[in-house]
Amino acid sequence: MLSGLAAYSLWGLFPLYFPLLEPAGGLEIVAHRVLWSLVFVGLLLTVRRHWSQVRALVTDGRRLLVLAGAALLIAVNWLVFVYGVNSGQVVETSLGYFINPLVSVLLGVVIFSERLRPLQWVAVGIAAVAVAVLTIDYGHPPWIALALAASFGLYGVMKKVVRVEAAPGLFVETALVAVPAVIVLAVLHSGGDGTLGNAGTGHALLLVSSGVATAVPLLLFAAAARRIPLSTVGLLQYLTPLMQLAIGVFVYDEPMPPARLAGFVIVWVALAVFTADSLRHARAGGRRPAAESIPAGL
Repeated sequence: MLSGLAAYSLWGLFPLYFPLLEPAGGLEIVAHRVLWSLVFVGLLLTVRRHWSQVRALVTDGRRLLVLAGAALLIAVNWLVFVYGVNSGQVVETSLGYFINPLVSVLLGVVIFSERLRPLQWVAVGIAAVAVAVLTIDYGHPPWIALALAASFGLYGVMKKVVRVEAAPGLFVETALVAVPAVIVLAVLHSGGDGTLGNAGTGHALLLVSSGVATAVPLLLFAAAARRIPLSTVGLLQYLTPLMQLAIGVFVYDEPMPPARLAGFVIVWVALAVFTADSLRHARAGGRRPAAESIPAGL
């Protein structure tokens, strides 16, 4: 339980962390996040002597192809999240992770032909109403929230298709996008726009720490998921967007007009219906709640 709380709390604090990486832009931050995650997880695999699991992944063409798709999706998710946070739209990023469980359930229907219970359909329908309300409030669809929920949900689909341990999976995923990350950094530095080494030692250390910030919560989540009921994990996941919402409103003073608040309340009603149905079904001895399709790895 403590591992799960720590993982979701660390993810919840990300809106406070990524602005510290400025003046680096979103693309540069994601590129450093990829490379330093690769280094950190590589060291971890060496200490734990788990390189055999990596070799098993890279010699399996099917799993490698799926992980390549997962790598692309999580890179997009990271980029959108960093853009949202560093452009002062933390509240909307929190919305993305509030609706992610419902998007994951809907993807289960579309991709895996899973059947939803009536109350789950009700929850999805209520969430659709919330998106409509927020679209009216923003004057356009909440693209950041929808992009985060869709990319994270599809990432979960990939991880469901090929189940791997957290550290080997993350190493392979980041290795697959490491070359584009190096190219991005090379282009930025050749044009004088790279900040590593040009903005002080503290800034350089913060960029390097992005690898630790990526890997540690994921590993804590993996430890929790193996030891506590999945229904508990499903409830803990709401801690992250709640913290992000609080940071956006109370730390960064982002506006929360009545219409926007109404949209969030409708989302919370949908989540309450969805969670209550999942817990009731789990207690009744049915299948695992749909939270099992929700991955970690902000």
